[in-house]
Amino acid sequence: MGYPDTAEGFMIEDQSKWSDFKKQEFKLKPFEDRDIDIAIDACGVCGSDIHTITGGWGECPLPICVGHEVVGKAIKVGKGVKTIKVGDRVGVGAQIQADLDCDNCKADQENYCPNSVDTYGAPYKDGTISQGGYSSHMRAHEYFTFKIPDNIETAVAAPMLCAGLTVYSPLVRLGAGPGKKVAIVGMGGLGHFAVMWAVALGAEVYVLSHSPGKKEDALKMGAKEFIVTSEKDWFKPYAFRFDFIINAADATDKFNLPDYFSTLKVMGKFHNVGLGDKPLPTLMAQDFAPNGCYIGASHIGNRPEMIAMFELASKQNIKSWIEEIPISEAGCKEVVERVQGNKNVRYRLVLTDFDKQFGKRS
Repeated sequence: MGYPDTAEGFMIEDQSKWSDFKKQEFKLKPFEDRDIDIAIDACGVCGSDIHTITGGWGECPLPICVGHEVVGKAIKVGKGVKTIKVGDRVGVGAQIQADLDCDNCKADQENYCPNSVDTYGAPYKDGTISQGGYSSHMRAHEYFTFKIPDNIETAVAAPMLCAGLTVYSPLVRLGAGPGKKVAIVGMGGLGHFAVMWAVALGAEVYVLSHSPGKKEDALKMGAKEFIVTSEKDWFKPYAFRFDFIINAADATDKFNLPDYFSTLKVMGKFHNVGLGDKPLPTLMAQDFAPNGCYIGASHIGNRPEMIAMFELASKQNIKSWIEEIPISEAGCKEVVERVQGNKNVRYRLVLTDFDKQFGKRS
């Protein structure tokens, strides 16, 4: 059939063969008044993609096309669309729809809408399954489609749409700014954004990492100090130091969490954005008692936060640290295997050169 009824993407058919991608067609949802069709030019590779295709987060609808850090050109807009016009360079992150009518949505908490639709692997009301950005086209609701600032390159913008927002939102909500001491655990795709955003917001930033080799990069990004957590008693000099910790690692099951908790100020927060495949370590209520600390997590962010994040990146010339890989069956296989194995990813892989696989679409 082809566009506008279908799109073409690199999909997996079996979670036991999670890096075996095949190019095939998939159905697009029916076009509605506030929808925007996007010809995709770049898509960041998110840890969520790997958790999904490997089955780490459970079963998913198959075949599936992942990818939710999407940038491209708007090639069709519905008659109800007011913020985007044909030809605009736009992006879509990890959420593509919500009811926009519930109490959460009305309070700018649409990322917690009970009727939220994820950008891939989720059913629309007509039964169509959403498919992601390792593909030729995406059909997205206007509210979850964002104009990209002119001074942010397409491939650089792509990872901001999920990884960037996922850490920007809790940083802002927890009060990162002048006078605050913030620690970032895990300097990968999420963590490198957390460092740069926290610095840009005016906080004093510390990086907690088991990888000593990332120290130079962390300091280049603006961190004040790099703390190697594989060293014995690493936490003792930092007792009661941090206002909050953003945990961007997804291997938290291996942590001795009370060591991390001890570095928090009274009533400090240990906030998780890295969502691993395995349960958190067993904790006792009394592990939180020495400083009255809290543990929590969050899911992406809202529209106002996405807009503010891009404005911050544009004004302060903040760039994602990326490596571009041309999209193809081999390219998709390479990127997911490298992310899954943590093989020299500094700090986000981005699929590009979509025209070579899908032709000119705009």
